[in-house]
Amino acid sequence: MSNQMSDPTPEIIHNQSANRFETSIDNQTGYISYQERGDALVYDHTIVPQALGGRGIGSALVKQALDYARENDKKVVPQCSFVSAYISKHPEYQDLL
Repeated sequence: MSNQMSDPTPEIIHNQSANRFETSIDNQTGYISYQERGDALVYDHTIVPQALGGRGIGSALVKQALDYARENDKKVVPQCSFVSAYISKHPEYQDLL
């Protein structure tokens, strides 16, 4: 088993001026970016640097982004395949599509 359990949940910031949710760990920044289209949020890129891979950071970013959409009554357009895959694995987010 890896030490994933000992990693704290990363602190994720909603950087509204950059239209993205981001987290920085060890001077590396991972993020999920979006575009607003009316009452929908188009999640177009999930970027996690290789150095941060395998820690569940991408999933944490997507979860935060989807929770934000729900709290703000927005629909989600998962242009990014990572977001699409996350939603298919977490049916509780299907209603956002």
